[in-house]
Amino acid sequence: MGKTVFLERLVVFIKNYVINSLYSIDKKLRMFRIKKIFLAFLSVFILSCEKNEESIEEITQGYNMLLIGNSFFKPYAQHLDAMAISAGFENHSATVVFRGGENGRAINFWNDSTSSAHNTIKTTLDQGGIDYFGMTAGSLPDNPTAGFKEWIEYALQNNPNITIFISIPPVDFPQDWDQLAQDNGFDSIQALYDYYVNEILHIRLVDELRSEFPSTKIFSIPTGWAAINLAQMNLDHLLLDDIEMFGPKPTSIFTDQKGHQGQIVIETGTLIWINSIYNVDLSTFNYETGFNTNLHAIAEEIVNNHDSNYKQ
Repeated sequence: MGKTVFLERLVVFIKNYVINSLYSIDKKLRMFRIKKIFLAFLSVFILSCEKNEESIEEITQGYNMLLIGNSFFKPYAQHLDAMAISAGFENHSATVVFRGGENGRAINFWNDSTSSAHNTIKTTLDQGGIDYFGMTAGSLPDNPTAGFKEWIEYALQNNPNITIFISIPPVDFPQDWDQLAQDNGFDSIQALYDYYVNEILHIRLVDELRSEFPSTKIFSIPTGWAAINLAQMNLDHLLLDDIEMFGPKPTSIFTDQKGHQGQIVIETGTLIWINSIYNVDLSTFNYETGFNTNLHAIAEEIVNNHDSNYKQ
């Protein structure tokens, strides 16, 4: 029996019951009480139906995305499809444009105007209907907004309500992290990376873009912390899986000396993305990562520590 039919029958039953039980009371008083009680239950019935309709309409709606970047961006952009579907966002879709290394940065996608990648990005934006446009950050040149600014200007022509995000990759060549930190006056890679994210990238890139495009939502995703935190946990023997620092993708933090991410990093980084973009509660998200280590908790701690001014 449907909820609406059940409530209708309940109202009829209550009405008949009230009429019979009040039969011996003065007619005028009886009718007043019957009317009052009946209207009260009718209100409950209407509110219940409205709540039921709201719950039916509360179907999660996925976003149409354009995601451009390199090999420190692509794995999360691709894996987001499966994770979004697992979270119930059935209409999620993404066009992923990839080029390796420096060629996957916004400025080089823009400058290589005769490349197929450049034309694919433009064609996708020309069609309109793009909700999110994600790009990867990297070491910032003298003009940090170069490339990002041009792509955002172009995107806004046919996608005026588009949201922009910048994924922040980890530092490459992890075997050199300690030396790199010391060379830059920091006692750890964590301290160096925190400075890069909060004192350089957010101020010189995100803040500048927000100033250029005050009506456009622009935020950052702290993807790189997944690799940094998992690498440290591995050194401290805190992972619940048999994981090597370097080796095959399924069982390692990194797959090569450059620092390309193993599956455990990809899973954690994509959890950061699904929370940052779709606001999925990671503490209740039932997605199976394939690892014994609680990657949901690791990702949740990372997003909780991310500066709220640079969240969506």
